[in-house]
Amino acid sequence: MNNMRKSGISTSQVYALLASQSGGFDKLNYGPRDMYNQIAKAMREIPEDVGRALNYLEGMAANDKSLYYKEFRATVGRLLNLFWCDGLYREDYKLFGDVVAFDATYNKNKYRCPFVVFTGVNHHNQTIVFAACIVTDETDETYIWVLQQFLEAMDGRVPSSVITDGARAMKNAIEKVFPGTHHRLCAWHLLRNATTNMCSPRFTSKFRDCMLGDYEIPVFRNKWHILVEEFGVEEKEWLNEIYEKRRSWATCYIRGKFFAGFRTTSRCEGLHSLIGKYTKPHYDLSEFIEHFQRMLGHMRFREFYAEYESARGVPVMQTCIEPLEMCAADTYTREVFFLFRPILVRSGAMRVVDYQTRDNSIIYYVCRYAKPTKVWEVEWVDNGNAITCSCMRMESFGIPCEHIISVLVRRDVREIPKCLVLHRWTKKAKESMSESSSFTSELQVSNRLCILNECARMMSEVACATTERFHEARDLMLDLYSSYKALDEGNTPSKPRLGGGTNPKGHSGRKKPQRCSNCKKPGHNKTSCSKRNENAFSTQGSSTRQTDVSRQK
Repeated sequence: MNNMRKSGISTSQVYALLASQSGGFDKLNYGPRDMYNQIAKAMREIPEDVGRALNYLEGMAANDKSLYYKEFRATVGRLLNLFWCDGLYREDYKLFGDVVAFDATYNKNKYRCPFVVFTGVNHHNQTIVFAACIVTDETDETYIWVLQQFLEAMDGRVPSSVITDGARAMKNAIEKVFPGTHHRLCAWHLLRNATTNMCSPRFTSKFRDCMLGDYEIPVFRNKWHILVEEFGVEEKEWLNEIYEKRRSWATCYIRGKFFAGFRTTSRCEGLHSLIGKYTKPHYDLSEFIEHFQRMLGHMRFREFYAEYESARGVPVMQTCIEPLEMCAADTYTREVFFLFRPILVRSGAMRVVDYQTRDNSIIYYVCRYAKPTKVWEVEWVDNGNAITCSCMRMESFGIPCEHIISVLVRRDVREIPKCLVLHRWTKKAKESMSESSSFTSELQVSNRLCILNECARMMSEVACATTERFHEARDLMLDLYSSYKALDEGNTPSKPRLGGGTNPKGHSGRKKPQRCSNCKKPGHNKTSCSKRNENAFSTQGSSTRQTDVSRQK
């Protein structure tokens, strides 16, 4: 019963399941009220809720030496804030902590305490959790404490970019704890607030165009003034405050700052929905933490499955720029490759209309087919060791834009240059993770086993076609097995004997000469025996004579 409840099954569902296993409700010698009473009795025997939660975290720390948690209490001893993050996500932060989004969700536990989650994006473009914190209020002091604990847990590594929903306390805390970090406001929350404060769908639509449009700064300012004059909202306080924060939301100011595709906190909203599937509003503190960790286990499984899918097979090439597409498929993870392929398609509509040579660089002028008014500048520096574009998509997202791709095609480049490959998006992004890191190694071993099984299946399909391939593949696999086994046992690797085992002690190993079963002489067998035909004719004649004699009788 306890194990089923730990898996998220409600008490009423547990009772129904036990009744089904017993053959019906009438077969149970206890009722649902008895089960609820037993659960309540067991809970009373355990220390109070905060004590249970801390005991649970201490139990996690016993299995995960890198787990970090910190509590903050009031002067009277009442718990106010509880922050924690496990070893795996501390390791993930070292690789993917350049961009962090944090947001608060509500009504996830019986105390109605806000729950703050720090999230990021991994190399499969999946949402991952870096840390979590339960707080009792949302003041500046609380968020400053939360960010300080986050900074301490991550060994002082400050993210380059942060995205929030625009809460004033969050903004003030970021300015104090992360003073050099780029802070972006969530576009979705801004549009919602515009609808609420301006009460005009037309205004919201044009405000969205100003916010997300890919304009230069003078063009943005001109469009903003036209928008304000058109709707006569020069004195609107909310609008003036938003304009003062334009460096945190307008694309023209944010362009070139890396946000890994984060434009809204929709990833956070999706995570909040997932949390709601694993937790219930009536959960106390210890139950909430336990089921939240269960949700993290599910998220990690999705990551390992994505790792398996990226290593399995090769996507079908769909563009006419096949060398670059194949290079991208080999380099990027599957999900990031699917984001990059449409860029290859769009590059077909780009034209290099002119170029200009400078000291150690070449400036290419690129425009879209049949739209010559908008021109992008692609700079090819030092024979391709650095390539930049005026659209700054590479700097903003870490994937080359269609303007750069058109220049690569013009120069007949068949592999994506290293300066255009961001390591965090590649299949090798996690290879630098230490083998000794304290995270769920069993799941990693299981993931590797699945990948190796798939690789072995693919090899077997092509290696069994001919005898030569079969022997070569078999020998290579046995050589690897022998060397790895010897390393595990501390011995010197040796090449396996494919012809059989070693000879018993005391035997020279020389084989007994082969003798013919027909004439009993060595050097040949029955098939090549010279007396085979003689014996055959002799036997045939004897048989004929016996037959004739029998007929005469």
